[in-house]
Amino acid sequence: MIVSMSAVLLLGLLIWFLLRIRYLRLADLLLCGAFGFLLARTTAAPVVATVLEGVGTFLGQLRF
Repeated sequence: MIVSMSAVLLLGLLIWFLLRIRYLRLADLLLCGAFGFLLARTTAAPVVATVLEGVGTFLGQLRF
């Protein structure tokens, strides 16, 4: 668990850096996929799922 948490933090920082310098390519797609895969194995996964579900519910209730 500690190794995957460290990897999540490292990949998260790398993704933030790539977004900051506006350098988005195919490698970033693989990086974000690895980040999501590792994030799903951490204790943060239920929190992320709950937040995404809440955002989806909120967006579903918007009427234009």
